[in-house]
Amino acid sequence: MRVLVLGGGGREHALVWKIAQSPLLTGLLALPGSDAIAAHAKCLAGDPCDIDTVLGVVEAHKIDLVVVGPEAPLVAGVSDALTGRGIAVFGPSKAAAQLESSKGYTKRICETADIPTGQAVQADTFDAALAALDRFSLPVVLKADGLAAGKGVVIAETRADAETAARDLLSAYGPPLLVEEFLVGDEISFFALSDGTNILPLASAEDHKAAYDGDRGPNTGGMGAFSPSALMTDALQADVMARIIRPTVAAMHAAGTPFKGVLYAGLMLTKDGPKLLEYNARFGDPECQILMLRMESDILPLLMAVAEGRLDDCTPPSWSSGAAATIVMAAKGYPGAYEKGAPITGLDRARAAGATIFEAGTKHTDGTVRAAGGRVLNVCATGQNRTDAVTAAYAGVAHIDWPGGFYRRDIGQRTYKTR
Repeated sequence: MRVLVLGGGGREHALVWKIAQSPLLTGLLALPGSDAIAAHAKCLAGDPCDIDTVLGVVEAHKIDLVVVGPEAPLVAGVSDALTGRGIAVFGPSKAAAQLESSKGYTKRICETADIPTGQAVQADTFDAALAALDRFSLPVVLKADGLAAGKGVVIAETRADAETAARDLLSAYGPPLLVEEFLVGDEISFFALSDGTNILPLASAEDHKAAYDGDRGPNTGGMGAFSPSALMTDALQADVMARIIRPTVAAMHAAGTPFKGVLYAGLMLTKDGPKLLEYNARFGDPECQILMLRMESDILPLLMAVAEGRLDDCTPPSWSSGAAATIVMAAKGYPGAYEKGAPITGLDRARAAGATIFEAGTKHTDGTVRAAGGRVLNVCATGQNRTDAVTAAYAGVAHIDWPGGFYRRDIGQRTYKTR
């Protein structure tokens, strides 16, 4: 089987690394890939959001399956174009990807299917946002409706902060804006595959979105994660599937926009049970990295089964009995302005010590690895439990020399609010 992976970040590095292990594979390409991904796949120059470019690569290289890594190609309609040509693709249509590209759309799906979620009001202007704020107690959550790379969310503790956030988000991302109820509880992530009708649960994880220790600082795309979550019991998973995942897939199918891909549900475990915070329409980043580490079975048959609408024929994947963790090393200044080009050393020492490193934003020049992005490295490790996995990941970080980078030192040290 010849496979093309779209994207070039840490998530795609992990996907390529995992797919490359499949005995079914006869060829593996990435568009555009990266210097790190090139160790596992042939990388091709081009824009993964450009439909003509993607179709040209598929035709020229006789691709059997396209795996869409990031959200942008989904929103650009790449999956639709591929499906229209009869090409198998792992990733939802543009219409189905609205579960991620429009938070307002997701809220409407929740209302239609009676899916538990926080109350929210959509505002198209600053004045409308002020009126919406009058309907909520503090703290309150403000979210850009569209794609924001994990950064378009503000939790405002005061009215003044909320008004500033509303103005800033509308300026940065445009309307509409969602003003949303602040839910209290423990936040976890849950992943499931859907072929439009059938569903296959995968695994749980917990991530750390704030930039700095103690969950302080601005929201980011994720500064570290671990899997599985100790809070995800068999009973809770059954509840999440019954009240959130299955109704979502059914509602999407009934609307004529079946969801084919991976559903990444951000959940808040409240005193009233699990509630949906938001959906992503692709594997998380950096959650994908630790899921790929934990998955012991071949991923390729699952990806193809989703594309071909036959998940009901698939055996559920097998997972390691232990845990996996990742520490994100980011460029100083992220998620704001940051410098590029600084050399990074010690990666081989970290790998020799047992870490698996997925490179999210690097360039390899003349044998030197250099920072080329905001989130740059995912230093991952496994262990018998969360503590062991986190300890091993930090042991890997200790071998890396990068004065221009920073990382959180409290990944995995979470105090749960509910039980």
